[in-house]
Amino acid sequence: MTSLEDRILYEDNHLIVVNKLCGELTQGDSTGDVTLADDIKAYLKERYGKPGNVYLGIPHRLDRPTSGVMVYTKTEKALIRLNESFRGDDVDKTYWAITDALPPQQEGRLVHYLVRDSVANKSTAFRKEVKGSKRAELEYRVLASSERYHLIEVHLITGRHHQIRAQLKAVGVHIKGDLKYGSPRSNPDGGISLHARRISFTHPVRKQRLTITADPPHDQLWDYFLSVVEE
Repeated sequence: MTSLEDRILYEDNHLIVVNKLCGELTQGDSTGDVTLADDIKAYLKERYGKPGNVYLGIPHRLDRPTSGVMVYTKTEKALIRLNESFRGDDVDKTYWAITDALPPQQEGRLVHYLVRDSVANKSTAFRKEVKGSKRAELEYRVLASSERYHLIEVHLITGRHHQIRAQLKAVGVHIKGDLKYGSPRSNPDGGISLHARRISFTHPVRKQRLTITADPPHDQLWDYFLSVVEE
């Protein structure tokens, strides 16, 4: 497994951005498992010789089986300002998904109304507004295809629970390994082939625009698609 230090994509006095692995928790949950936040705190404590508890703010989340760009803050001021950015329209998030089928067009926009089932930890997408639903919108384009799978780039317009997974399922597209949303088989690592590829936002203190990109996990299929896209 790649060390945490090797997965740091950006770091300054206010932020630390890490390429999250499939299966890592971004923050604590009912499992009590060690989280990525725990590992980052331990790294900061050792690297900078910090006494006592280390502060780490969490302005956004990634699902446990998803990999990719994860932003944490080192100061409360940065967290407060980034929370505002994530609630507004300042943050641009781009994902890559390996899927078993193609969407309706090579590129387009999907609009659905999502209902979240907290007990099942799952969201269902409807074409029309229903009771308790929230509007979900994304843009997509097909980047590449192999014999069996396809690489789709997704740009989120809204940020809903399991939005990409639920909206793709609604148009007959399943993310590789995502049993919860219709994939027939799991991935060997237990994750799903959904990767937070890029995030862009205004630095909460320095105010310049940051764009941070994370390479997908190393396996035969991801490596193939990465090589095709980068040609």
